[in-house]
Amino acid sequence: MTDKLQALGEHIAASLPGSVTGFDVAFGDLNVTARAADIVKVMTFLQGDARCLFWSFIDVCGVDYPGRDNRFDVVYHLLSPRHVQRVRVKVETDEATPVPSITGLFPGADWFEREAYDMYGILFSDHPDLRRLLTDYGFEGHPLRKDFPTTGYVEVRYDDQEKRVVYEKVKLNQEMRQFDFLSPWEGTDYVLPGDEKAKQ
Repeated sequence: MTDKLQALGEHIAASLPGSVTGFDVAFGDLNVTARAADIVKVMTFLQGDARCLFWSFIDVCGVDYPGRDNRFDVVYHLLSPRHVQRVRVKVETDEATPVPSITGLFPGADWFEREAYDMYGILFSDHPDLRRLLTDYGFEGHPLRKDFPTTGYVEVRYDDQEKRVVYEKVKLNQEMRQFDFLSPWEGTDYVLPGDEKAKQ
């Protein structure tokens, strides 16, 4: 199977020079890296080429690497029912450069691209309706970015007195949030429950 996927990767790379920047086979899947600007060209080839026929769209997702200049990977997963094979296509982009939308080829990519925009802030050019999908209309930030605070910026609750939804700044007033942040290998300044029986 690996040899077959390797041959398919070589075929794709040879057919799309400049657009496909590399490929490898890992965990039984073919991984193709491509230029973001050429993603529609690459997807068109993968969909229509007789050796590929990846016409079953599975999903699009984002990955955040904040230490890189192009901090986002946009990852596409396709399936070829004819050849019973999968392919994963990756492109890189930054916060300001949009990736061309593939909704013209795969209409099912619509909400997946909206989700990547909502959760990561990845922009898609020529998308028919690029707006938030999972967060509220006035939501600030993108919750799956690595630099987004785990507590968020605001909390939402229903106020019985005002009879409406209320947005408030996050308040962390739980006593359980008093951590000593010591490594468990270094030990704590106090005896942990159950350790009082251990030999000193």
